[in-house]
Amino acid sequence: MFRPSSLQLALSLLAMSVTAERLERLRLYLSFLTVFCLYGTTVGFSMAQAPDTTGGPELYPDTVITTEHTVEVDGETIRYTADAGYLPLRAEDGTVQAKMFYVAYRKAGTDQEDRPITFAFNGGPGSSSVWLHLGALGPRRVPVVSDSTNVLSPPYELVDNGQTWLDFTDLVFIDPVTTGYSRSTSAVDEDRFHGFEGDIESVSRFIRLYTTRNDRWSSPKFLAGESYGTVRAAGLASALQDRHGMYLNGIVLVSAVLNYQANAFDRGNDLVYPLFLPTYAATAHYHGALPADQQGRDLRTFLDEVEQWATTDYTVALMQGDALPDAERERVIDRLHQYTGLSREFIDDANLRVVDRHFYKELLRDEGQTVGRLDSRFTAQDRLDVGAGPEFDPSYVAILGPYTATLNSYVRGELGFETDLPYEILTGRVWPWNYETFENQYLDVAEPLRQAIHKNPALRVHVASGYYDVATPYFATDYVLDHMGLGAKYRDNVSVSYYESGHMMYVHMPSLRQFTDNVETFYRDATD
Repeated sequence: MFRPSSLQLALSLLAMSVTAERLERLRLYLSFLTVFCLYGTTVGFSMAQAPDTTGGPELYPDTVITTEHTVEVDGETIRYTADAGYLPLRAEDGTVQAKMFYVAYRKAGTDQEDRPITFAFNGGPGSSSVWLHLGALGPRRVPVVSDSTNVLSPPYELVDNGQTWLDFTDLVFIDPVTTGYSRSTSAVDEDRFHGFEGDIESVSRFIRLYTTRNDRWSSPKFLAGESYGTVRAAGLASALQDRHGMYLNGIVLVSAVLNYQANAFDRGNDLVYPLFLPTYAATAHYHGALPADQQGRDLRTFLDEVEQWATTDYTVALMQGDALPDAERERVIDRLHQYTGLSREFIDDANLRVVDRHFYKELLRDEGQTVGRLDSRFTAQDRLDVGAGPEFDPSYVAILGPYTATLNSYVRGELGFETDLPYEILTGRVWPWNYETFENQYLDVAEPLRQAIHKNPALRVHVASGYYDVATPYFATDYVLDHMGLGAKYRDNVSVSYYESGHMMYVHMPSLRQFTDNVETFYRDATD
């Protein structure tokens, strides 16, 4: 993603006339930049101007629009109803604090008491639910992008999704406040919604209220979250139980990040390097960048070896720091070269610790290519081949245009919901995100998830990870799951699946099919 330089910020300051409005906009911009640099979160910065309120449809329509549709799944025609609109969050005095936009799908002709319902959302923080909605779960989807050799060209269109989860669960896609069309009211400070606690509080209120208004308290209930949405899902599992007495049947965590320490390239945090190494190795294997004796190996067999070495010899070597003997250092450098394809000189200069953004730029530097963060199968070309990191994430820009255009067309056209508000796909308007609960420590939601399972032994969790996801590497996720402290009798409550794709594994058609099959089995087991 775009990282503004100090020079660019200075020029922006000089170009601005000093008005209160512009100073406030700059303050928000600098706050977002600070958090972005600290956490490396992939977000798009978007400070939308106040919309024109003259003419056109209402900005916040009160009516939920209901339409009827069909989709074919495995040769069967499924009739379903779609609802698109706002659910207002009110204080107990009736004051509207926020209007949360959602799209819900209900399979026709089913008994709602027995029919599962799934509340789905993405992450960011600052992301709408568009990715899961039009990528994997919903009845309509964006055609697969596959990789950088098969990127979609505008104009874009949606296709029927034969892999839709609507076959086995009703679906509610939630846009948290300030994402999508969701907004706080003018009477309420929107910052209250922009943080770990406020976000979970508002989304849990939405889920309780939707469940109540639609008579779904007796339905089996599931959550599906992606990326930071897995943080939200883990927090919600505990909050829904403790605050609202709502016990879940299952949670699907897509590209999970449950403990920031496992993903943070902070000085002194050597844990992160062994956990990222298998994803570096998978990426090098995919691009044919490994030494010849490694390149021809089966991917899974190769990764088994890399994981074993990462958690033994490599971890021990890093723990020794500057006291590592020269001979052992050379052995580590050689093994890292064998597993990543990076030059021995580069690994030595990196002090055995390869930061993610350096890897994106270095792996294919000789070919003038960078690799993606969300999906390292994707490549692109920077203006210059020099530099420590890439100009942008090629895997993000490949999906941003198709998902944005199709969502805007779909909601207004097929779903009949009209507003002139901008649909915030992935926005920086929620920044700075409030992590006050975890001040001076790493965010860790593995513990509340453990508590939720111990309190509700019926709760099942399925984790889906992509081998080529460098944003939330699969081995880092596995490490956190293995350190949750689950009691022995609860460990089978958690299952994991892996895909030869990236963060959004569903952009790869074979992975989408496998993902849907695995989740359908998970739902069946969780409701038996």
